[in-house]
Amino acid sequence: MRSTRSMVISMRLPAESGKRLKRMANRHGWTPSDASARLVEEGLRRSEFGFIDFRDSPAGRQACLQGSTLAVWEVMLLVHSYKKSVSAVAGHLKWPEVKVQAAVNYAGAFPEEINAAMAENEATNFETLKRMLPQAIEFVPKKAVKN
Repeated sequence: MRSTRSMVISMRLPAESGKRLKRMANRHGWTPSDASARLVEEGLRRSEFGFIDFRDSPAGRQACLQGSTLAVWEVMLLVHSYKKSVSAVAGHLKWPEVKVQAAVNYAGAFPEEINAAMAENEATNFETLKRMLPQAIEFVPKKAVKN
């Protein structure tokens, strides 16, 4: 969510909101100014794109689909694997097509963000995953037994 140009806008927050903003900024290692700019940008994106929300994850803040555990980039992996068929992905997820289309719309508007997340996913192996999620257990299927 970076922009090459910026604009200074001053705002007044209730004291409690300012404290909460500072706590959030500290939690993420951001300045309060960065945190407020991110929250404004996320709020604008939520208002412009249906079904989109933002969540913290081990990989950072990500655009996600409301009412699901999936990030937009994860839905886009499915879209690509189903040859860009929104209806096929909707059937796979048991979602209405408009929800999948929302991910497609968001990815179209912010391709660098989504492509970077998909590239990061592609570069992640089990050892990298285990560092982020120590409880992870690698599943290795048994070979099929012929009768």
